[in-house]
Amino acid sequence: MADALAEGPVPLDGGLSNQLAAQGCDLSDALWSARLLLDAPEQLEAAHTAYLRAGARVLITASYQATFEGFARRGIGRARTAALLGRSVELARRAAGGRDDVWVAASVGPYGAMLADGSEYRGAYGLSVAELERFHRPRVEALAAAGPDVLALETVPDVDEAEALLRAVAGTGLPVWLSYTVAGGRTRAGQPLEEAFSLVAGERQVIAAGVNCCDPRDVDEAIAVAARESGKPVVAYPNSGERWDAAAGDWRGPVGYDPAKAADWYAAGARLIGGCCRVGPAHIARLTARPPFSGPDPARPEA
Repeated sequence: MADALAEGPVPLDGGLSNQLAAQGCDLSDALWSARLLLDAPEQLEAAHTAYLRAGARVLITASYQATFEGFARRGIGRARTAALLGRSVELARRAAGGRDDVWVAASVGPYGAMLADGSEYRGAYGLSVAELERFHRPRVEALAAAGPDVLALETVPDVDEAEALLRAVAGTGLPVWLSYTVAGGRTRAGQPLEEAFSLVAGERQVIAAGVNCCDPRDVDEAIAVAARESGKPVVAYPNSGERWDAAAGDWRGPVGYDPAKAADWYAAGARLIGGCCRVGPAHIARLTARPPFSGPDPARPEA
């Protein structure tokens, strides 16, 4: 996989939740998209397939908000939860249809995602690195057992949680990428990006480091710092640029996601490029139809 990144850019998918909403799914639940692992797994497979058809070559699983603790609140035991985590990998693998040019990335979301209160955009939970490691390790082990191609340690708000996640994935034998959520040139918890990305320098298990679930305007600086401090290929998949208005329960502001920026991101060191919240298959189709990616797939309808 690291060799593939050395050869050129690899397109990621976009936001799973917005595609599920477009398919008519109700995500007004503390489990968010993870609820569909229980209730409508066929919808998750359909969402992955939509991104594959748009040109994505990395499908990120629906395990971001899937945790033992979250499912336990629904009365679901540990054995069944482990099976549901495995199902998230199986659904993405099924959507990939046996293609050897498509990777399945098992999403390992932050502790704050389990709280379902927006804590992942603040970090600094008041837990030690050791406590965060104990939270993450069982889920990491369940996902690793399902055989993904890579573990996506994503939307990480601070350096302490990044350290805990790196400890939790040690020994899995799987490559990982680490992506922070950032704002204004710092992690969401306020640490300098230099500190955040230097954490993975020399970590052989980490194949890429970068950012996701952030404003597209924060990506350029983050790529430069990530490339310099980590010495790794960079992963970049920001949100649409719209702002969530919690009081109104709706997204506000203009879309700032511009597929044309991918060429600049690639020149700065990004090798895994896609989108997060509110970036849909149409965006990914436009992304993959222009530099730095190859031309449109003849089998893929134009967006």
